[in-house]
Amino acid sequence: MSSPLLDVWEAAASQPFYPTVGKDTQFTVGFVLLAMSLVMTTIFGLNRSLVNLPVLGVPASLAFGFGAVYMICARLPRYGEMDDQETPVLTAVSSSARQLYQLLRCIAFSNKAHVQISDIGLKLAVDEASVMEASAFLDKSLFTTYTFDDHDDASTTESAFQISLPALLETLQIFGLTDPAASKPPWARDAPYPTSTAFTGNNIMGGMNNLCRISYQGPGFPLAVTLMEMSIRTQCDLTTYKPECGDEIPFDRDALVLKVIMRGSWLYDAIQELSSTSPEKLTMYAKTVRGEPFFALSSSGTLGSARVEFNNQPQPSAYRTPASTNVNPSTDAANQQSQANLLERFQLSDPDTIFRSSYKFSLIQKAARAMSVATKVSIRADIQGVLSLQFMIEVEGPGAGLGAGGAPASGKNGFVDFRFVPLVDEDDDDEVEAGHIDETIMHNASVGDESE
Repeated sequence: MSSPLLDVWEAAASQPFYPTVGKDTQFTVGFVLLAMSLVMTTIFGLNRSLVNLPVLGVPASLAFGFGAVYMICARLPRYGEMDDQETPVLTAVSSSARQLYQLLRCIAFSNKAHVQISDIGLKLAVDEASVMEASAFLDKSLFTTYTFDDHDDASTTESAFQISLPALLETLQIFGLTDPAASKPPWARDAPYPTSTAFTGNNIMGGMNNLCRISYQGPGFPLAVTLMEMSIRTQCDLTTYKPECGDEIPFDRDALVLKVIMRGSWLYDAIQELSSTSPEKLTMYAKTVRGEPFFALSSSGTLGSARVEFNNQPQPSAYRTPASTNVNPSTDAANQQSQANLLERFQLSDPDTIFRSSYKFSLIQKAARAMSVATKVSIRADIQGVLSLQFMIEVEGPGAGLGAGGAPASGKNGFVDFRFVPLVDEDDDDEVEAGHIDETIMHNASVGDESE
């Protein structure tokens, strides 16, 4: 929200005042004026008269006053130095604290978060025992105003520190923000249009959202988070800590052996189904049979084993499909095609082999919140078996809901990335599970050929 006073202040900030006498010559000019005032005062004291008063007395007083001022100003820091001391490293203003809360809550499984501030945005990363790490990237496009000025070291392009992640989340929801995805039923997560009524939280009082301002002065200073809602203004100063020198989990993007893109809600449903057996590990399988992709998730635990499979082959249904009400046949056909293809993208570095890698199930389950709110998920694995789950999450802006004409309002996309270190499987169990998955894949391939 802008005001005439704010506009005047911003315009004045771009036109600072510079003195007539330069900073480098103020001391010399002040010393000369003080010396002249001393000489004229001495002469006036020896020849006191009304004639010498305007000739010597008044000029001596003026010279002494200006000389003293210039001597004092010469000892003060330069204007640029004062400006550098007062200018914060980061100043970011978001029109809605909800979108920041949505992204950061996906990685809320650790107490400390490593914050990196750069000229393109903020990155908050957490890890667990160096076998799992997660990061949420807050792009500068999520903020209405984003200013980064690392005046301490011009050679560096980022500033890093640690912060308490639970404290930051509590601050962002200090006005009672709620997670809209948590209140949605399972059948409404994949709705093409967002559920928005006159009584939803983002539409009450005209779609008002909390204005959030994040400011960081520099090393040793707290992270200031200011929330404003109507006439209420709350500022929280969060303590910052020195960053720990921890290495990231290496992930080679140039040596990928598997890449799968699918809906995040489908991966979330699969993980929830597999969790019923209290598994200890999760095994991923991928193979291409006769040009068709097959992707499977298998789990084994104390209560048994289970497996969820994904493929793009149409499966026969026992229920009659209702007639489409879409007046555009091409759009209806495109929608049916996108619904039939569970795997939007499937790539294997070697289509003739089966990709197989296992991970700790409890670590994979920590990404369940990101799965439930993500629009899409990119599943990637490199040649070392390191797994990367990158989630694309559509965040809600101010007044998100239905736009003009009943069309859905356009939102912004945020990204959350998880990385997992693979487990070392035993050869015997690996061969048994490989045989089971081969039989399942070949069976599905034969069923698909018969249906054609």
